[in-house]
Amino acid sequence: MELVEFWTICSSNGIILSKEQIFDLERYYNEMIYWNEKVNLVSKNDAEKFFEKHIMHSLTLLKYYEIPQRARMLDVGTGGGLPGIPLTIARPDIFTTLIDSISKKIKITKMFAQHTGIRSMKAVCGRAEDLALDKQLVGTFDLIVSRGVSKIGVVSAWVYKLLKPNGAIVFYKGGNLDEEIESAQDQFKKMYFNEIDIELLGAPWFKEDEKKLVICKFLR
Repeated sequence: MELVEFWTICSSNGIILSKEQIFDLERYYNEMIYWNEKVNLVSKNDAEKFFEKHIMHSLTLLKYYEIPQRARMLDVGTGGGLPGIPLTIARPDIFTTLIDSISKKIKITKMFAQHTGIRSMKAVCGRAEDLALDKQLVGTFDLIVSRGVSKIGVVSAWVYKLLKPNGAIVFYKGGNLDEEIESAQDQFKKMYFNEIDIELLGAPWFKEDEKKLVICKFLR
């Protein structure tokens, strides 16, 4: 995908990016493609359409959810930095923690994060469920995101203690989620689920692939 087309589609859907942010995303793309040959960060088929299948997908949250100014965000199972790095490039005011348990991936992701020049973004090697054992981190995140990690109920069980009272856990999902959401509802009686079909002008593949966002909040 050409950068002009990418920028046009984002702008048409209310995802506003500066020229500098586009260049930062392009650098991230180039580094990801290079390192993906050495470490399997995304499938090779997806790497050929990385801008539209991964970077744009990560940014779709900005169309459907208003991230608070200077929010603290946790990206669970970030892999090569998705969706956390694109979101933080687009919103450099937020404070982002990228976490993954696979050390070789997080080393590369840490390099990606450093190259953006955004000081409020850090990458750590570890498991999200272990973070919840740190009492200093309980109730500290405004937003927790998870893309292609595990089922809603599983990830929620790992991280719900880390969420602020008015915060949200956002899952990037696809296909029919009725059974998965029903299972999570049984597990968390006070959790509210907002399932959103991703539809972007100029990007029909999200609807064709049944891509969705599931925004979860706890009723107080």
